[in-house]
Amino acid sequence: MKFMLVTALALTPLMAMDKESAKRLEESAAVFSEVMATPDQGIPQEMLENAHCIVIVPGLKTAAFVFGGKYGKGYLSCRNRSVAGWSAPGTVRIEGGSVGFQIGGSETDLIMLVMNDRGADKLLSSKFTLGAEGSVAAGPVGRTATAQTDVQLHAEILSWSRSQGVFAGLALEGATLRQDLDDNATLYGKKLQNREIVTSGVRPPRAAARLLGLLNKYSPREHKDVSQLTR
Repeated sequence: MKFMLVTALALTPLMAMDKESAKRLEESAAVFSEVMATPDQGIPQEMLENAHCIVIVPGLKTAAFVFGGKYGKGYLSCRNRSVAGWSAPGTVRIEGGSVGFQIGGSETDLIMLVMNDRGADKLLSSKFTLGAEGSVAAGPVGRTATAQTDVQLHAEILSWSRSQGVFAGLALEGATLRQDLDDNATLYGKKLQNREIVTSGVRPPRAAARLLGLLNKYSPREHKDVSQLTR
């Protein structure tokens, strides 16, 4: 009886973490679905078609920015021929950055597209700083990308934010993006590196089905492949 009680107490935090990860995956899917449902005010289709990877971080808390705490957690996925579409998701967290990252409101959703191999390689490292180690620019908004500036054309990463229903490009500088091995362990049963998840055809968790289904629906092309980024 004592053993069963100890086991139950040990499993309770793990079950809570599993539910939290599943909820965050569903929130990420909802953010992407809502943005893509309004193409005139969303991510240009050709930008998504040419992206190597995507990062979605739902519900960043404004107060965390002020006090320099953790911004929030989310997921990345990359194109990979070995899985015929978008890869299983790896977990990420964003930390640091400046107060200027705020755009108002209590919560902000963040979406980033990684546009080339160099950017994807940095994204799949254990940690890197946006703007310092990878060029990042505010992404254009609308059905097409005709309004792109030279900075946007040459940026490795394009970023957008949504707060209080307003979706706009976001110049995200100074924030640190890192993989979250503990959350990966919750999803996959062991502390997998994001690079391994993306490049080795790891089977996605059931909770990621809606997010991956949406990614493949809105951008099914498979011409980008990061499977060679095994550094």
